[in-house]
Amino acid sequence: MWSYRLVAPYTFERFDVPDRTADAVGDGQVLLRFIAAGVCGSDLPGFRGSKGRLPGDVGTSAAEMDGFPIHEIVGEVVASGHEAHAVGDRVVGWASGFDGLMEYVVADGDGLAPYDQSLSPQHAVALQPLACVLYAIEQLPKLDGLHVAVLGQGSIGLLFSYAAKAAGARRVTGVDPIDRDGVAKDFGVDTVVRATSDRWVSHLSTHDKPDVVVEAVGHQVATLGHAIEAAAFGGTVFYFGVADDDSYPISMRTMLRNNLTLKSGVTLDRRRMLVAADEFAREHPELLPAYVTHTFGVRDVQDAFELACRPTPDRIKIALVG
Repeated sequence: MWSYRLVAPYTFERFDVPDRTADAVGDGQVLLRFIAAGVCGSDLPGFRGSKGRLPGDVGTSAAEMDGFPIHEIVGEVVASGHEAHAVGDRVVGWASGFDGLMEYVVADGDGLAPYDQSLSPQHAVALQPLACVLYAIEQLPKLDGLHVAVLGQGSIGLLFSYAAKAAGARRVTGVDPIDRDGVAKDFGVDTVVRATSDRWVSHLSTHDKPDVVVEAVGHQVATLGHAIEAAAFGGTVFYFGVADDDSYPISMRTMLRNNLTLKSGVTLDRRRMLVAADEFAREHPELLPAYVTHTFGVRDVQDAFELACRPTPDRIKIALVG
């Protein structure tokens, strides 16, 4: 079967590897035939060659792991050890080994769910990041009538903006150095700020501070501090995504004096949230076609990841199809 592997920073190679069969499936797992995948911002450090913390990430120049770093996947079940998934089902969710960039993928069945079969595979794969965003929204105060700011208006940040508006936010502010004027309205953004977060917060007046600030930039330690500085008294800051660093410098004085709440966390209840994302997409049929802006064949994964590393106004979500 085919598999892609990062052999050096910014460099994928295609390999033929032994087939995965039903014998590889343990209790609670399924074997999927690759149909589609999504490129996530959390995949990019691995593409750049950064050393991750997965047990198999022992390569000398890059991870050199088959299928790495893809975790957003749509696939067809070809063997199942999970009671909820039958052979022939098409499902979306997590490639739990971060090895979704191969022809057959073994995944945890609790991180997969069926989806609306009227969706194209490239649109269906976007249900996985949507599930993560909806789970994070559940952890926040009720957003009805609140001012929500989202730092970062990339593929995750725009989903947060859309979901916050759908949850009743009075005002959504989107902050990003990339010009998002062309898409902001479609994703519920009321105030578009084209600036870095440090410049934005340095000009933010007290009366204009948001009740909730979502940090959706990631991959460095500075913007969490900007989010904390921006939040209104009694507000909430949510740090989204996979932390690349163990320690983040923040002002505990600001946290204390402003009675702030800082939250974060991985997505739990994955099957439930995938079902919720599927229902959300049915209720908002305009979302996924606007969200998935670029689709590549899997043989063009190199081009897809190179585009993902170059933020541009017309690029939001990138999908790969088999």
